[in-house]
Formats: sequence, C-alpha cells, structure tokens
Amino acid sequence: EVQLVESGGGLVLPGGSLRLSCETSGFTFEHYNIGWFRQAPGKEREGLACISLTTGDTYYEDSMKDRAAVSSDNAKKTVYLQMNHLSLEDTAVYYCAATSRALATIHIPATYEHWGQGTQVTVSS
Repeated sequence: EVQLVESGGGLVLPGGSLRLSCETSGFTFEHYNIGWFRQAPGKEREGLACISLTTGDTYYEDSMKDRAAVSSDNAKKTVYLQMNHLSLEDTAVYYCAATSRALATIHIPATYEHWGQGTQVTVSS
C-alpha cells in the first residue's frame, strides 16, 4: 500500500522558513515523481514544485521559484520541501503526492495518484 506522510508544518513568522518532509512507503521510490501542493481556505489546490526520483530533476512554479528547494533522501525514502521568505499568502495545508504516470503534471493535481494527509502551515505575526 502506497503511503505518504507529511510533517514539518506549523506556525511561522513572516519572513521565516520551514522544511516540510514527506515520508513514503509502499512503492519503488526511484520510479516515481513527487509533487508538492497546497490548498488555502476557499481556494483550489495548487501545484508548487516536483522532483523526479529517477533523475533528481526538479521543477518549481513561479510562486516558489527562488525561495524553495525540493530534495530527496533515497535511503530514507523521504522528500523535502524547504521554503524560505514565507508570507501570509503561504498559509495553507501542504500536501505531497506521488505519481508513476509519465504525463502527470503539478498543473493538474488530479494526475497524481497517491496523496498524503497534509500538514498545516500558518504564517502569522
């Protein structure tokens, strides 16, 4: 059974940083892509970044470009999202998701098959 468990969310001051973790199990780690998404109250789920666990290639949406980094630890089967310079607009539930589909894209969250339960990130002074 594929499982993804996010952690690392919490309350952070504007301008602060957080590192989210996505622990995975139940699938061949190196054969998948992992995406990071978030959903704020009253808004649609949006893709933020993704990483190919096969090649290590990463991609970032404009909302995360230059202030986020996705990395993976293959031995721990864990993917990380480091976020810096957080603002109030970054408040949301953050999710990681896994896909083995070649045509999956973070622009369309539904193309990712397996999802974690999410972790709350609140940016507030």
